[in-house]
Amino acid sequence: MSNAKGNWRNAILVPVFLPAVIVIALLVIGTLSAPELAGNLFSATLAGITEHFGWFYMLAVALFLIFIVGVALSRWGRIKLGPDHCEPEYSFTSWFAMLFSAGYGIALLFFGVAEPVLHFAEPPVGAAETVDAAKQAMQIAYFHWGFHIWAIYGLVGLVLAYFSFRHGLPLSMRSTLYPLIGDRIHGPAGHTIDTFAILSTLFGIATTLGLSVIQINTGLNYLWEDIPVDTTVQVIAIAVITLAAIASVVAGMDKGIKRLSLLNMTLVMFLLIFVFAVGPTVHILETYLQNTGAYLSGIVERTFNLQAYTRSDWIGNWTLFIFGWTIAWAPFVGLFIAKISRGRTIRQFVLGVMLVPTFFTFFWFAVFGDTALNMIMNEGYTSLIAEVQNNQAIALFKLFENLPLTNVLSFATVLLIITFFVTSSDSGSLVVDSLASGGVGETPVWQRVFWASIEGLIAAVLLVAGGLNALQTAAITSALPFSIIILIAAVGMWRALVIEGHQYSSLKSHRQSHRRGVNEGPDYWKKRLRGLVKFPQQNEVKEFIYGRASEALEKVKSELQSQDWPAQFTKDEEHDRIMLTVEREGDLDFAYEIRLREYSMPQFVLRPSHVNESYYRAELFLRQGGQSYDLYGYEMTDIINDVINQFENYLHFRHHSPGVLPWEMEKHDEDLQDIETNK
Repeated sequence: MSNAKGNWRNAILVPVFLPAVIVIALLVIGTLSAPELAGNLFSATLAGITEHFGWFYMLAVALFLIFIVGVALSRWGRIKLGPDHCEPEYSFTSWFAMLFSAGYGIALLFFGVAEPVLHFAEPPVGAAETVDAAKQAMQIAYFHWGFHIWAIYGLVGLVLAYFSFRHGLPLSMRSTLYPLIGDRIHGPAGHTIDTFAILSTLFGIATTLGLSVIQINTGLNYLWEDIPVDTTVQVIAIAVITLAAIASVVAGMDKGIKRLSLLNMTLVMFLLIFVFAVGPTVHILETYLQNTGAYLSGIVERTFNLQAYTRSDWIGNWTLFIFGWTIAWAPFVGLFIAKISRGRTIRQFVLGVMLVPTFFTFFWFAVFGDTALNMIMNEGYTSLIAEVQNNQAIALFKLFENLPLTNVLSFATVLLIITFFVTSSDSGSLVVDSLASGGVGETPVWQRVFWASIEGLIAAVLLVAGGLNALQTAAITSALPFSIIILIAAVGMWRALVIEGHQYSSLKSHRQSHRRGVNEGPDYWKKRLRGLVKFPQQNEVKEFIYGRASEALEKVKSELQSQDWPAQFTKDEEHDRIMLTVEREGDLDFAYEIRLREYSMPQFVLRPSHVNESYYRAELFLRQGGQSYDLYGYEMTDIINDVINQFENYLHFRHHSPGVLPWEMEKHDEDLQDIETNK
């Protein structure tokens, strides 16, 4: 029992958890007490936000896209999401495969046919059911699910990965404010940011679940007419899917979500390849290329098109809903993308996130959307328009009626929607739980079960209160404050990148030579040459690290301490490394680390017996990563001189970058002078 209480204390961050739960409880209780009144309130809220804040959503999303592309193309694009020496955790193939898997979801199943058909029947501009309307319909679908969507996901993922892997901060939205407010991210400001992130994610997941059960209910009715399409069935479906998600949470990552993800991938590729093969294959390829070109050529105009001269509900029901839903969903997808991207450069990250899922999404709409439009325009299947207008959720199932294996495709679609949401709910619960715990990675299972249950409850309540209209309102409303948070996060990352740019330029311009062997006499060059052509063994380098190098770092530590600097020297024999650190409260710490590293013998060695053997180096690592040079063979004065050079670089950066952090360095020049004098 005490262990359970300990888990509660250790895992739950009360200032974040409690406000989020209170807001959700008020929403649920209020909606259930007066569902009709709640429905009217949702409708009024949706109309008000669309009218007064539509411009802000469009501008914010445009800024997200400009920022993330600009960072990738700038000199900052070379920066790694992690220390400079770290390597990607996944190969390019595996990484792209996971980005590919993140590029589809319930939204594509729901809108892949419905959106092109509805825009074709009722275009925002021009005559309906014409060739121009068909072109416009596909270009709108591409715009809604193209670069802008992945700019939102990508920006959230980028800032989370950068601050977590590069700077060692918690994998939480609060970390994005660190360059702006420093350690105050652990106070009320950080708690508020994470609370909004939780609410946004929960409403995004609830919207997805609501759309899912509507489509599941429609599919079940299509397969078995005895099952009615009504709210009761949909609430029961939510309960069943939530229980399945809870079972997946309890089963764990490998047994639960991993197996369901593999099933998802199999079903998605089956549907996509089958429809592509039996549908108008050549037409699909032609429209895919043409519509992609039209999308790229018109992206700027569509980005800033608010229909300011022709006011209607269209932009609120479509563009703002989709963008708002994406913003609400961004903490979950962004965290997933961040987790798999450690070790990539910013440029690699942005190119992968923006290109891979976007062009897969375009192909999905080409296969399903253009197949549907071709059936309507060229094969006389005009009744599809009325069917979709009456019920958007039936669009995909009606498309399958004109294809072989109709019942098999429909059953596979229902199964895919269910497994999609189970995996999304499981992963989403993990993300929300991490946010509610202050960025903790490992939390008790019961907490994820709690959040999975809350997601199902919110979706059920919103369906009871107003169906699709309530879901749209929840997504757009929750996205409003979170879009502001993302903008602040972008400013925080820009600030951090400026700091890092200052640090790189400062250290590069201020780096001094090591002045090795200045007191070793005229024959020192012979000793140095032997060091260049000798490839030492493990025991030799270890003896150097724990002998001469350790003694040198001990001397620097003692001298720093005598100058009232809190220096520490540590040995880590388990990982074969030694470290000198200077840590001052409220300041960026200095770390000088010497590690034992193993390498394969180079092919140019003169003795064949050395080929395929290993040799070892005593490499320097600083706070920003490995420096790629070997200290083995340095004399005592050389090592001390190198430590002081690096410490001087550190102080130079801190002194000449005033205001880059919320605190100031004091007396650094005087301290450096004393250290150099007493060296």
